[in-house]
Amino acid sequence: MAGRNEDTLDHLTLLGNQDTKYKYEYAPEVLEAIDNMHTRDYFVKFNNPEFTSLCPQTGQPDFATIYLSFIPDKKLVESKSLKLYFFSFRNHGDFHEDVVNIIMNDLIDLLDPRYIEVWGKFTPRGGLSIDPYTNYGKPGTKYEEMASYRMMNHDMNPETITNR
Repeated sequence: MAGRNEDTLDHLTLLGNQDTKYKYEYAPEVLEAIDNMHTRDYFVKFNNPEFTSLCPQTGQPDFATIYLSFIPDKKLVESKSLKLYFFSFRNHGDFHEDVVNIIMNDLIDLLDPRYIEVWGKFTPRGGLSIDPYTNYGKPGTKYEEMASYRMMNHDMNPETITNR
């Protein structure tokens, strides 16, 4: 297999589009998927150090680095659509714990991955940081066991200024 041909990409509406429209409200419909051409297990990782959302009560901005890792099955998320999806949270009000679960649920709906995890490392406000983590493994598979193991062993080392 040498690579992709145009026929496998003709359904994409955002990649290569010079007239990108940014959504300023939560917009899961911008997410696009492409076929995964590989049957082996491998991780795909995305890090978004510029994630922004709003506190649902005060309207104050919340800033985070969002870490997304998944083992694909038949689909991959197209990266420009993921960037625009993350941007769509800019004026969306939700608690940090809700944000990471919304992201994970939207990507499960789009990709049906073997395994996925989302970790939000939010910037402290008032001296307190909130760093929610969530994961999912496809039920009835080794990935379900993997999710359980990773959840039980997640972030075993306390935060310090040097590992934040």
